[in-house]
Amino acid sequence: MAETTHTTEQRQTQLRNVESSAEALDALRVSPGAHLAEEMATATAVGGDAVGLRERAFAVQLGLRAAPGTASAEALESALGITLPKQVGEVTGDEAGLYALWLGPDEFLVVDVSRRQRPGETLIAEASLEGLPGQAVDLSANRTILELTGSKAREVLEKSVRTDLHPRAFGVGTAISAQLGPVPVIVHHCAALTYRIYPRASFADFTVRWLLDGMAEFLADGSAVGVVGSASAEAESSD
Repeated sequence: MAETTHTTEQRQTQLRNVESSAEALDALRVSPGAHLAEEMATATAVGGDAVGLRERAFAVQLGLRAAPGTASAEALESALGITLPKQVGEVTGDEAGLYALWLGPDEFLVVDVSRRQRPGETLIAEASLEGLPGQAVDLSANRTILELTGSKAREVLEKSVRTDLHPRAFGVGTAISAQLGPVPVIVHHCAALTYRIYPRASFADFTVRWLLDGMAEFLADGSAVGVVGSASAEAESSD
C-alpha cells in the first residue's frame, strides 16, 4: 500500500512539473511547416472552395503497441477513453478531437487535434500498462499534420498518391500508409472534403511545397506557381 501511495505521489509531482514547464515550451516551439505558413495561407485564400492547405501544428500524437483484445489493449483504451481500431484502414474515435489510426496488427497512432501537445502526454497511458506488456510513446514531434481541404483536394492527392482514393475505396474515416510522391506518409480521409497528411517532420518542407505544386492549377490566378517551383526542381533532381 505504501509503495502504491509513493508511486501515485511521484506521478502527481511529474504532472505538476509538466504544467509548470508547458507555458515556457510553447514560447519556444516552431512547427516543421511554420516557415511556409504564409504561402499556405495565400494559396488557401486564392483556392477558395476548390482547395486549401494548412498545418495542424503540435497536435498530440501517441504511438501505442498492444495486441488487440489483451489486458494491455483494454488498459490503454480505459486510460485514454478510446477504442483501438481492429483492422487495416480503420479509424476510431472523434476525428474532430481524439481518435486512433491503425498502423499494424498491434500498432496504433492516437491523435488529438483539439489541443496542443504538452510534456508528459504518456504518463497516464504508461501507468495503465504497469506490469503489462505494451508501449506508449509520445510521437508528437515525429510527424506534423497537413490538412488539405476543398472540392479538388482528392484530385491534388491523386496526382501523387499511388492508391485508389475514390470514396468507394477510401471513404471518410479511413487512413492508410502511402507514398506521396517520394515521401512516405499517412493519409487520413477525415471528412467529406478534408484529408490529413502525416509526413515525418524532416519531410514537412518538401511535402508542403509538393502539395502547393499540386494545388497550383486550381488557384484562380496561378499565384502559387512561384512558391512551389523549388519543390518541382527538387523532385526532378531526385529522379
